[in-house]
Amino acid sequence: MAEYLVAGGRPLHGCLTIQGAKNAALPLLAAALLPPESRIARCPRLRDTEAAAAILRSLGCRVRREGDSVLVDARPAGGWEISEGWMREMRSSIIFLGAILTRFGRARVSYPGGCELGPRPIDLHLMALRRLGAVIREDHGTLECTVPGGRLSGAEVVLPFPSVGATQNTLIAAALAAGRTVLRGGAREPEIDDLAAFLNAAGARIRRESGGEFVIDGVEALHPVEHRVIPDRIAAVTYLCCCAAAGGEIELWDCLPDQFAAALPCLEAAGCRLRRYQDALRLTAPERLSAMGWIKTLPYPGFPTDAQAPVMAVAAIGSGTTVFTETIFESRFRHAAELARMGADIRTEGRVAIVTGVPALHGAPVVSTDLRGGAALVVAALAAAGESRIGGISHIERGYEELDHCLQALGADITRSEPYEKEEKDRARPAEGDAAEKKAPPPGPQPALLPDVHRHRGGGGADPLADGVL
Repeated sequence: MAEYLVAGGRPLHGCLTIQGAKNAALPLLAAALLPPESRIARCPRLRDTEAAAAILRSLGCRVRREGDSVLVDARPAGGWEISEGWMREMRSSIIFLGAILTRFGRARVSYPGGCELGPRPIDLHLMALRRLGAVIREDHGTLECTVPGGRLSGAEVVLPFPSVGATQNTLIAAALAAGRTVLRGGAREPEIDDLAAFLNAAGARIRRESGGEFVIDGVEALHPVEHRVIPDRIAAVTYLCCCAAAGGEIELWDCLPDQFAAALPCLEAAGCRLRRYQDALRLTAPERLSAMGWIKTLPYPGFPTDAQAPVMAVAAIGSGTTVFTETIFESRFRHAAELARMGADIRTEGRVAIVTGVPALHGAPVVSTDLRGGAALVVAALAAAGESRIGGISHIERGYEELDHCLQALGADITRSEPYEKEEKDRARPAEGDAAEKKAPPPGPQPALLPDVHRHRGGGGADPLADGVL
């Protein structure tokens, strides 16, 4: 299994273009089952997007990549069942349920997998789909779903908690439902708006009212669509944390700082200097980081739960005490024990973690147990003295597009123990008729905000689609 080898203590310098958002790309790929054809630009090359493409292929779609775009031809699709293996591959696979029910009037799926972050029930997904007319029977871990009459019907759906996945499933299912659906209590994350924009570009009629509720007037059919995925706000925060911990100055391009604004005051409290632009952000790290006070994760627009772990790694070397309260997921402090192996002083009890900053961390062998916790280990390793070996990086590669290449371009000493090309060939499951595609070159030159810096677009290795895998 591949590992990251990180020699810490090297400040970061340069510019980095942020990848497309994982949490936006996955529901877009699920929704691509509904239009006849979809072109999704800036779709990141990730293990989760590979899994989503494999699910689409298993349903009969033709999927291929052209440069940074994924093309989905859903016209041949006829399958309505997702295998247990693919459902266990990623938690967000449940987002396909609404699309399959809408397209075929029936579906069979098992309970999804993904990172072990404690209970993340799908009850809200099922409640919303039942409100739209789906009949769902749960039988020993399998969901047998049908739509009497073959078409869902508009209804009022009220979510008691702003679940991102349940909101996305409702929007997808309601887009082609008969009549009007009003969704109250839905999530407000930027990825929700990106999904609505994709569906609307395909002919759906979705709008968000001033009070936050969604009104969806179902249409008969969608038409071919082209869409560009929004930048990944969590990846942006992660790279900012890398620089804050390692020192130096970096600039993020093609990002939207307003979408991760809740995380920026924490980095400023730690002593980082930030300069914001409309679609870029510069961070200059201080000589010594400070504590950040109290950080509480909340639904958007509050502090994102996905940013908690990388920011905790920064707090581990801040002068003073930082307290984290996790309100979204249980068991989201599993990275704390691994950070402690590197010398961090972290005490956890229930949903609270108390981080007392230490002067320095030291390199150590650690293991990633989930996506964002793995990113936190990389942040800490960049700041630590000596070499760290980070195992379990398959979790990290679910959400970060060639993280090691991006950090290398900023001056970090990080290598992957196995090349991407070998591992991609080992995982590849070529789809019949999918031609090998050459990787598109990085975006063209743009005026630099920082002088004499290297600009890198994540994704400088072998194209994982060359052998037919997304």
